[in-house]
Amino acid sequence: MRAALALALALIAAPAAAQQIALTFDDLPAHDPLPAGESHLSVNRAILRALAEAKAPATGFVNGARVGDDPTGAEVLAAWRAAGHPLGNHTWKHGRLTANDAIAFEAAIVRNEELLKPLGEGWRWFRFPYLAEGETPEVRARARGFLAGRGYRIASVTLDFGDWAYNGAYARCRAKGDAAAIADLEQRFLAAASDSLDRARALSQRLYGRDVPLVLLLHVGAFDARMAPRLLDLYRRKGATFVSLEQAQADAFYRADTGALPRAEPLTLDNEARRRGLPLPPPVGVEGLDKVCR
Repeated sequence: MRAALALALALIAAPAAAQQIALTFDDLPAHDPLPAGESHLSVNRAILRALAEAKAPATGFVNGARVGDDPTGAEVLAAWRAAGHPLGNHTWKHGRLTANDAIAFEAAIVRNEELLKPLGEGWRWFRFPYLAEGETPEVRARARGFLAGRGYRIASVTLDFGDWAYNGAYARCRAKGDAAAIADLEQRFLAAASDSLDRARALSQRLYGRDVPLVLLLHVGAFDARMAPRLLDLYRRKGATFVSLEQAQADAFYRADTGALPRAEPLTLDNEARRRGLPLPPPVGVEGLDKVCR
């Protein structure tokens, strides 16, 4: 209780400067499942409209294999580039990095480059699939060394509320025509987004006495598309401004990821708090979403 109170007081005492948020979207061009009547192109176009209306820059992270698997895949990537948003590397097939497949993981990064290079600047940002950097210090060091050698910057995640978990529940509720359940999902999604921002700001204040620019993890899912206008409006009402990934990670906090420097663990606010032995507030969870509309 004392730890939670201290974190809350730290946020209340914070200066009124706007919190900067960089928006990032994983799994382009396709994050399943899709409700009936939707396509990956319609989902991505809806997200891009919301970004344009909010005048919010964003970075998309591409899995090249999905471009060929989806009939609208190439059109999705073209729409993102036409809107002026850079596209980064998320590996060819979204494979998880483990000690047993480090060589295949590196090959999947290189293979994805051939798709990304013609799409313009920005492709040397890298996002680890599942945010998994490997189970051991040796695997993590190898991965970061490989990325540094190819000129990559690692796209951090310092703001996350499990948006991906809502997309499956939404598709099931749409199939059942359960409007009440969808309304409940909408309320829970926005509450989770709000709570996760409060939590990240409190940790930032506790660790550094300031608001570190935050990098938000989102996905190109159908529920993300439905909620994007309201989500961006929520952040604005909470005092946030939207900046590019480049701008956010120019902050000193991100030095290790921007340089793909060796680290004992992934760079997050939570890991920094653990390293200092500071208490963590409860995480924002996604419990029960897998049971919605079953």
